[in-house]
Amino acid sequence: MSKKEKRVMKLVIAFALAFGIVPSAYGMHIMEGYLPVGYCIAWGAVCLPFLTAGFFSIRKRLEENRKTITILAMSGAFIFVISSLKIPSVTGSCSHMTGTGLGAILFGPSAVSILGMIVLVFQAILLAHGGLTTLGANTFSMAIAGPFVSFGVYQLLKKLKVHKLVSIFLAAMIGDLFTYCVTSIQLALAYPSEVGGVSASVLKFLGVFAPTQLPLAVIEGILTTVIIMTLETYALPELKAVGFLKEVQ
Repeated sequence: MSKKEKRVMKLVIAFALAFGIVPSAYGMHIMEGYLPVGYCIAWGAVCLPFLTAGFFSIRKRLEENRKTITILAMSGAFIFVISSLKIPSVTGSCSHMTGTGLGAILFGPSAVSILGMIVLVFQAILLAHGGLTTLGANTFSMAIAGPFVSFGVYQLLKKLKVHKLVSIFLAAMIGDLFTYCVTSIQLALAYPSEVGGVSASVLKFLGVFAPTQLPLAVIEGILTTVIIMTLETYALPELKAVGFLKEVQ
């Protein structure tokens, strides 16, 4: 990252700290208008440093090799399609796969923050899935928290020399589940339980999500693994272009 980019990152982080941290701590697609205004602003501000880093990451990759745009676009399309298949779960939200684990494994989590935000904007406008006011909260849970966990799990398992396909499966599955853990916390902060407060509310939301999200997470892990296996067979040059060469040798 250049000195200019580092200065931009510092400014964005300062802005996020100024507007994203509010005195009141109350604060998967959360529907339009479901969160109070303060939380919408706070979550949006928290996302800014990650989105800025994601923009720089994508720009650098495209400058190094324009061929990466093919797999990048495919990863974005995968996120859009797979996260549009929603199952009603709890008032104000829904259960669905996220699709972000694939991009996190191939490009790193920063780039996925941009892909996920773009997908969420289109889904809010075209499908009434999620919302523009809750864009920050949804971006943080699905496009930031989940991908970072998927990437971390994959890198950890790779260092432990776990079989590659098992690592991919677990990374995608755990990232999906973590997305919904974050969503549950977001909803609980905005609407704490009268008895037990935020903790009780978190458990309540997790309990409602679990029956549908657990099997969906397993399915997402399988799909992500199958896609990477297919890319290894039919798109080896493209995988080399995104820096996945060591993984497929």
